[in-house]
Amino acid sequence: MESKRAEWIFYPGDFEIWLRREVEFRRDERRITIPPIWRVDSPYTAVRFRRTVHLEAAESVVFRANGEFMLQIDGVTMNSPGQGVVIQAGEHSIFVQVHHFTRVPSLFVEGPTVKSDHTWEVSHLWQSGYVKAGRAGFHQQEIPPSDFRLDTIEIEPVNAVSNEGALLIDFGKETFGYVQLHDIRGQGKVRLVYGESLEEANDFEHCETYDIVDVTSLTTSLTLSRSRALRYVRITSDEGVSIGSVTLLYEYLPLTYRGQFKSSNEKLNQIWEVSSYTFHLNTREFFLDGIKRDRWVWSGDAYQSYLMNYYLFFDLPVTQRTMIALRGKDPIEHHLNTIMDYTLYWFMGLEDYYQFTGDLSFIRDQYDSMLRLIKFCESRSNEDGMLEGQNGDWVFVDWADMDKEGALAFEQMLYCLSLESIVRFAELLGDEASGDYYRPQAEQLRKKIRQLFWDEEKGAYIHRIINGSLDAFVTKHPNMMAVLYGFADAKQMNRVKEQVLLNPSVPKITTPYMRFYELAALCEVGEQSFVLHEMLDYWGGMLDLGATSFWEEYDPAIPMPDQYAMYGRKYGKSLCHAWGASPIYLIGRYYLGVTPARPGYEEVFIRPALGGLEWMEGRVPVPAGEVYVFMNRKSIRCSIPAGKGRLQFRSRHEPNAGQNIITMLADDWYELCIDVPGITYEVVFTPMD
Repeated sequence: MESKRAEWIFYPGDFEIWLRREVEFRRDERRITIPPIWRVDSPYTAVRFRRTVHLEAAESVVFRANGEFMLQIDGVTMNSPGQGVVIQAGEHSIFVQVHHFTRVPSLFVEGPTVKSDHTWEVSHLWQSGYVKAGRAGFHQQEIPPSDFRLDTIEIEPVNAVSNEGALLIDFGKETFGYVQLHDIRGQGKVRLVYGESLEEANDFEHCETYDIVDVTSLTTSLTLSRSRALRYVRITSDEGVSIGSVTLLYEYLPLTYRGQFKSSNEKLNQIWEVSSYTFHLNTREFFLDGIKRDRWVWSGDAYQSYLMNYYLFFDLPVTQRTMIALRGKDPIEHHLNTIMDYTLYWFMGLEDYYQFTGDLSFIRDQYDSMLRLIKFCESRSNEDGMLEGQNGDWVFVDWADMDKEGALAFEQMLYCLSLESIVRFAELLGDEASGDYYRPQAEQLRKKIRQLFWDEEKGAYIHRIINGSLDAFVTKHPNMMAVLYGFADAKQMNRVKEQVLLNPSVPKITTPYMRFYELAALCEVGEQSFVLHEMLDYWGGMLDLGATSFWEEYDPAIPMPDQYAMYGRKYGKSLCHAWGASPIYLIGRYYLGVTPARPGYEEVFIRPALGGLEWMEGRVPVPAGEVYVFMNRKSIRCSIPAGKGRLQFRSRHEPNAGQNIITMLADDWYELCIDVPGITYEVVFTPMD
């Protein structure tokens, strides 16, 4: 039987933390580096690995390290361990110390049976505090974790125009990478002004990013050292300098587009395609917020990206990297990204990860970090067990204009969900003490939320409690969460729908970030037709203005080119923002209707809804393959790759599924059990309208 492959090992979390540091310090605005506004963690500079082995026969073992290292076997220091060490038969203790000041101290060990793998332990302390070594799938001896790079491919512009001494390059759509200059002649300076829009590329005084490089008579070609987000680049040169052609070294994370969607509405199909491209551009070393401006890892943005990922790529390494990097190192001194709600989204992301993947091993690896982080949150709760912003906390929620002091209903809901995730994982992992400790807190908080924040007269959850008094101001934010996460019963959901979600007097949601939750909540209460109109109007509105990727924010009332302004800057708005891709999740979850009924899709739940479409067809990725769904106004077809499934749908008259048995539920709802994977099931039904 073939032994397991060796892989690079390191202190758990150090690779992801190192990579995040490298990525986030690439942000610059007008050639000035903008460091993160939170504490920047780094990997440990010196770590110690150990393992006890029992060999049936002597074997030669090669040791490689990213950094200087010392190897001891049975307490004896080995000379030239990189050339291979013969370890005799019997039981031996192996100890390796690795240090590096700028990269991730890591170790690769390969012999017939002795290999670096999950059996090794590592510590950053002397002779104590050992934990299971971290791994990230680096199996090539010549590529340690610190050599991780995204792929690149050269692409040509779609247009190049010379005008008034400048060369204007158009790559046809939003993209990302390193500009390459070819056939350079002369000596002097070359200036490159980047633009997500044509206006930005032509406006050096206000553009967000630009480069100035020196070329000499020996320079014939040049690849810029900084990766840039752009569609356009305007290039000017000193007199006597000429450039023959320009290309882009497009940088990307190789991913398979497993999620698919087509429908009778071509605008919606285009929204799906542009959303997918937008999301791919922001799916890189981590899930980034935007590729031009921040290029940082924000937990609130990432939470939505996790969900979109499950419906498009189902790529778990980037999800894991992002979660580990966001958590960072101890001691915990502030909330993730300094934002209270962003800490809580981290817990919710782990809960979703388990539900979509069924991967309890990753949860087990993060569990101690979860406990320490929830303890930090608990230490900042008030006497009623609710979270309030403390000194140094950023209570974000949204960019909406609202008071954020006191105990916000929105924040308490997220905190309650976080506590409940701790209880659930404690039960799954057999940690009775933590489960018994946090279960009453979660139960009491959920009860208090319902009792204190629900206003029966208004038919809504109110905004906050401050200084012991209720602030009865109504916003959509807690009410959306109530619908999505079980803080409202059926009667309350209907009232929230009418009194809040569809009520024009309640302040509007303006950012795609919160539209994610708003439109999801509307779908939860059966308003797919309304949401379809909103998607066509909102995201379709950006397409009508020429968008090739979706923006950080869009207000149809603002004329062009003022749409590009944000944060007091003429081109401050990101025109390629991850949270702008939320139609991926909305379509997969609420139109194709696919969700995990049991962790890891051991059972698939399918509840498709046309929402005014004539037909739709698509695939949703799951661990074992893809779930297929087709629906028109006469029939539904679906198949699952593994396990069991349940198809639920409404029909005005009794439906027909051939030899398959359909069960009537209630209110014209029916259910078909899917017992055989790989078989296409078909139901003929009568639509309700």
